[in-house]
Amino acid sequence: MKNTIIAPSILASDFANLESESNMLNRSEADWFHIDIMDGRFVPNISFGIPVTAAINKHAQKPLDVHLMIVEPEKYLEDFKNAGAETLTVHYEACTHLHRTIGQIKELGCKAGVALNPHTPVSVLEDVIQDIDLVCVMSVNPGFGGQKFIENTYDKIEKLASLIKKSNSNALIEIDGGVNLDNAPKLIKAGADVLVAGSFVFNSKNPEDTIKNLKSINNSLVS
Repeated sequence: MKNTIIAPSILASDFANLESESNMLNRSEADWFHIDIMDGRFVPNISFGIPVTAAINKHAQKPLDVHLMIVEPEKYLEDFKNAGAETLTVHYEACTHLHRTIGQIKELGCKAGVALNPHTPVSVLEDVIQDIDLVCVMSVNPGFGGQKFIENTYDKIEKLASLIKKSNSNALIEIDGGVNLDNAPKLIKAGADVLVAGSFVFNSKNPEDTIKNLKSINNSLVS
């Protein structure tokens, strides 16, 4: 059984206590820090940018998985790399020249991710899937935390897993939005490799225990 990666989203954390929140994730069984960057243009919300990412990186002892929900992401790739990003994920819908942008990310020495909005079919990635390290399937509409999970996501994961296998790609499948202990087992069975959880983790009574429970789902799926 594969080892599912758990990537809590800092978007749902207490911004006034980012150091303590980062230390909590360091202590926990989380694998990555998921950093949602929003510009108020690509999505109808503004979160934080390069300085806050760099500040989190000072305390993080785990990789930064930076999700750029912004227009013209190619202009800021190097800045986010310098701020500590290990993975840089751009949106298919925001990149006119996606192949070029993926190449830019690779040249910086980062892993390249591509995110798909709920309405975007996985087939759009056929010509670049071999160049991608991660595909982020949005299971809510991007822009706000705490939204309801979109049920069509399971079918989308299965289609993406089929495309990855057929193309001999090594891309990981990441699910972002509405992930919890109820749907996580089904997501993993469908083919998810990485689970992003924001509100479900940070709004829980004991975030470390919640992360541990998400991390232990693989064991419960072993027959």
